[in-house]
Amino acid sequence: MSAAELPEREGMDYDVVVVGAGPAGLATAIRLKQQAAERGEEISVVVVEKGSEVGAHILSGAVVDPIGLDTLLPGWREDEACPLPQQVTDDHFFLLGPAGGTKLPHFMMPPLLSNHGNYVGSLGNVSRFLAAKAEELEVEIYPGFAANEVLYDDKGAVIGIATGDMGVNRSGEQKPEYTRGMELRGRYTVFAEGARGQLSKQIIAKYNLSEGREPQKFGIGLKELWKVKPEKHKPGLVQHSFGWPLDAKTGGGAFLYHMEDEQVMVGFVVHLNYQNPYLSPFDEFQRLKTHPVFRDTFEGAKRISYGARAITEGGWQSVPKLSFPGGVLVGCAAGFVNVPRIKGSHNAVLSGILAADHLVEALAAGRAQDELSSYEDAWRSSAIGDDLKKVRNMKPLWSKFGTYVGIPLGGLDLWANTLGFSLFGTMKHGKPDYACLKPAAECKPIPYPKPDGVLTFDKLSSVFISNTNHEEDQPVHLQVADMELQKTSEHDVYAGPSNRYCPAGVYEWVEEGEGAPRFQINAQNCVHCKTCDIKDPNQNITWTAPEGGGGPNYPNM
Repeated sequence: MSAAELPEREGMDYDVVVVGAGPAGLATAIRLKQQAAERGEEISVVVVEKGSEVGAHILSGAVVDPIGLDTLLPGWREDEACPLPQQVTDDHFFLLGPAGGTKLPHFMMPPLLSNHGNYVGSLGNVSRFLAAKAEELEVEIYPGFAANEVLYDDKGAVIGIATGDMGVNRSGEQKPEYTRGMELRGRYTVFAEGARGQLSKQIIAKYNLSEGREPQKFGIGLKELWKVKPEKHKPGLVQHSFGWPLDAKTGGGAFLYHMEDEQVMVGFVVHLNYQNPYLSPFDEFQRLKTHPVFRDTFEGAKRISYGARAITEGGWQSVPKLSFPGGVLVGCAAGFVNVPRIKGSHNAVLSGILAADHLVEALAAGRAQDELSSYEDAWRSSAIGDDLKKVRNMKPLWSKFGTYVGIPLGGLDLWANTLGFSLFGTMKHGKPDYACLKPAAECKPIPYPKPDGVLTFDKLSSVFISNTNHEEDQPVHLQVADMELQKTSEHDVYAGPSNRYCPAGVYEWVEEGEGAPRFQINAQNCVHCKTCDIKDPNQNITWTAPEGGGGPNYPNM
């Protein structure tokens, strides 16, 4: 059925439409309502969320710097629903080798890497807490609805979004339960979709928001939640490590966080500018857990959940222009992660607060669909800018010089920045991540051990405990622009890295007799990490939102 033949969408009008119910989007909504109450004004706000519930798609470490929550909701610690009951009690950094690890002395670590005063916990639970506070302020929140189209006026300004149609089969035909998507129109629209959001990516391209910026850089973060034995549990212990199992040219690191209720979070981050197409971030993560620094914690433990998510890593140099006609970018959609601190939620909340403060002024002046340039002008001189500017060279130094030279140089630069200057100015990132992959002929395959099903696992059993679910009879949401290019380049030149960079077993090259291999997409496995959209060497795969409510359902991640 053509677009002209589809039934007309119903629509609702608001002052502000927010896309994404993570910390950034919910902070924006809460601050708008707080400011409206202080002014004795009415501001209508709606938040649309593609997950089945708020928090279902939220995955992060997480050690949370409370500066954002303290600014937004100063009494959050005393709230009976406090989402972060466990404060950090101990903090360790390790350099790992194949058989052991060296604990780095605290005096060597720049002060801004200290986790003193931070909290260990689930960012999904933080989002659920913020959603409850937003609803108390009469913010409308609609989970289970994927925003999959940006609406524009005849002048090219954003006027809102449309949610996806529901009840379309794999052939594109309407099923009996077909429901047309809805238009949510706003005087301003806030995009808070997280890293590599579908609509944010389109907005950045349409308005050329990355002009004059360095390419955005990304990592893939993989995480498991475990229930450990009481004698293995050390509430508030935070461990970070780098080195093994990655080689010196490949950036990344691991974390181990002890939260409340005998729960331990273990995770692994691989920078997506890696070169070897045979590298599998998932299998490197499984290998990590066998290291003596990690293995002992999981003796007799039970794995509860698994997930993966792309992380923005470009920082100060790569943040795009944040304002455009009719809307703004906030949170990880803007790229506010502090890489050496492995934190972004504090800046996500602060960016929502900052955007809301400028939105309130625009709304009070009767403005709509214009550019909120004051927000763009303000962020670099804010606490967000101060946080990111100090660490701006860690990622490029690591990428240029490798782990054993780049990290010490980055550490020296962090120390210098505590005194107000940098040893290196502002370095460039260079190539985007997809352009860093080398042809398979120039690289060696990496043999990975088989999982034991006790400490190490395969992808499919891991996806199972992510509670990922999609309506199977729907259009494939992972779109390959040129299937022939996928064969001649992704397969023939790069040895099919999609089978390895995907942490959920979505992509397979299936050999069928003597014919050409077939590219199979198991879209029902997708955990919405967006790695394929970032790392495909030809930028031939585009991630789009499936039906609302599909994807992972993380309980406590």
